[in-house]
Amino acid sequence: MITFLAFIGAIALLVVFHEYGHYWAARRFGVKVLCFSLGFGKVIYRKRFSGSDTEWVISAIPFGGYVRMLDEREEEVLPVELHRAFNRKPVLQRMAIVAAGPLANLLLAIVLYWVLFMYGVPGLKPVTGEVPAGTPAAMAQIQAGETIVSIEGEAVPSWQELRWVLLTRALERGVVKVEAKTASGTTVFHALNLEGLEASDLDGEFLDKLGLHLDQPVLLPVVGTLTEEGVAKRSGLQSGDVVLRAEGLPVSSWNALVDLVRSRPGQAVVLDIRRGELLQSLTLIPQEVIESGKKVGRIGALPQVDPSVWQAMFIDVRYGPLDALTHSLRKTWATAVISLKMLGKMVTGEVSMKNLSGPLTIADYAGQSAHMGLVAYLGFLAFISISLGVLNLLPVPLLDGGHLLYYVAELLKGSPVSEQVWEIGQKIGIALLGTLMVFAIYNDINRLISG
Repeated sequence: MITFLAFIGAIALLVVFHEYGHYWAARRFGVKVLCFSLGFGKVIYRKRFSGSDTEWVISAIPFGGYVRMLDEREEEVLPVELHRAFNRKPVLQRMAIVAAGPLANLLLAIVLYWVLFMYGVPGLKPVTGEVPAGTPAAMAQIQAGETIVSIEGEAVPSWQELRWVLLTRALERGVVKVEAKTASGTTVFHALNLEGLEASDLDGEFLDKLGLHLDQPVLLPVVGTLTEEGVAKRSGLQSGDVVLRAEGLPVSSWNALVDLVRSRPGQAVVLDIRRGELLQSLTLIPQEVIESGKKVGRIGALPQVDPSVWQAMFIDVRYGPLDALTHSLRKTWATAVISLKMLGKMVTGEVSMKNLSGPLTIADYAGQSAHMGLVAYLGFLAFISISLGVLNLLPVPLLDGGHLLYYVAELLKGSPVSEQVWEIGQKIGIALLGTLMVFAIYNDINRLISG
């Protein structure tokens, strides 16, 4: 229910902002707005305020909305109201009305990021863990325990920001300059080569391929939380159990146990445990799941941790009002740019279409972020708002960007494009968006099946 409400709330907010952008601009230019609808399909609620030309509507299908304006192409317009018809407005005004929707989404993202940066965004300190030999990080001489300060001069106050910045650079490949501080406080510089990354690496945790891992405290092999109906709980494992051996081999840390379980999907694993003063053995068969295209084992158990140890890994990233605004503008711009780059590379085949997400994945992320708290949920809303704004600006018929393309053509040729061109464009737009939606929903279902 939380996931459902978080998803519907997100869609409603983003759609209202988008359509209100169109509505506000239309009113500013004297266009009569006949209807403002949240959702499509059958109307379930309508309201017209006294003295208003606009009917405010809530429709049954909540995945979108629309603003219907007075337009001679859709209905007969009385001569006395021709000056209020959308199609009678100068082309630059029509372009502004169309562009106002996506721009409203980008503005919403800027405001949300601004609030978050002032309030404080929790993140993990960008401290490197063990660097495997032979990886790009090892060849760049990055050492465990270093705190990454910046990448190509761009500050990375958290591990999440480090991952984001490297993702933007990974799309361009090449070598990046990494500034870091050692445990003793000495500033060092590294040249990290990203050219070895492939398109498939970006589908999963590409930092692993680079050899960059977050520094984490050593966790003892003590069982903490168990997932309901998980393999561990069904097999008799209990919270507080200490795992001594797995398959006869001593287990010194929780990570060692995880590595063994992941390497044995669908195969029996014998654990020797200590429960209080008692020693006993249990046999588990790790559930087989797919992660980044590989079969791995999972038993549904989390380690018992000391909260104070983990708390030391976190940092609150916050700024004053002016700095927060600067960072929100930069974050929104960078997110929009990388979204466009990812879409472009999907089209050219440089990045897998697996990165495309549909409504099921968005709903899942909405629920996860809502469970994590208001800060995470607002961050999710900002990201999706940018994605919605960027998507609508693409030059595809049916989308706002497609209409802008028609108006640019009108500016160049001095007259509107023909009805035949509009109709052909509509058919092309339906085909493109339909194909895109099929890919997105296929990816959603594939993620649900593979876990």
